[in-house]
Amino acid sequence: MPDPMSEDRPMTGTEQRVALNDPAAHAAAETVAAELAAQLQLGGNAMDADVYDAWFAADILWGSPYGATLAGFTELNAIHRRFMNQSPSTTPAPAPASRFEVVSVLAPTPGVVVTQIRRQALAAGGFSEMALYVLVEREGRWWLAAAQNTPIGQPPRNRTQVPVASTKP
Repeated sequence: MPDPMSEDRPMTGTEQRVALNDPAAHAAAETVAAELAAQLQLGGNAMDADVYDAWFAADILWGSPYGATLAGFTELNAIHRRFMNQSPSTTPAPAPASRFEVVSVLAPTPGVVVTQIRRQALAAGGFSEMALYVLVEREGRWWLAAAQNTPIGQPPRNRTQVPVASTKP
């Protein structure tokens, strides 16, 4: 089967793109995404990395909001344990109080959910992020296969302004 993005076969304006979301599976995918957000919320509220990471697969792929990448539960869980450590000598608290909100959900194929979940810091000016999560169902249980976190902040001024073509000669 030829690759639709191949240089040998450029896209033309007449080709239709496929919509990947399965409407029949969408409601169930929304439930899975909401349950993941609730699990993350529970772990975050308790400052408990094991609860936070409960859905993470053994071979999870993880991208931090600062560009670091990890592969595997053991190393990621150790990082989350350090991050959520609530020792009295830790100032400020290592993980900010946050609210987890499902932003969007896609059900591209049976047993796969792609969702965006926002972690909004509750304190003004606190660190917030948007994460893209890929979940896979195995034997009736959902597992987080991959995540990519992106900080939420103000874009640079020059990127928010769209140039306007001049109408003057």
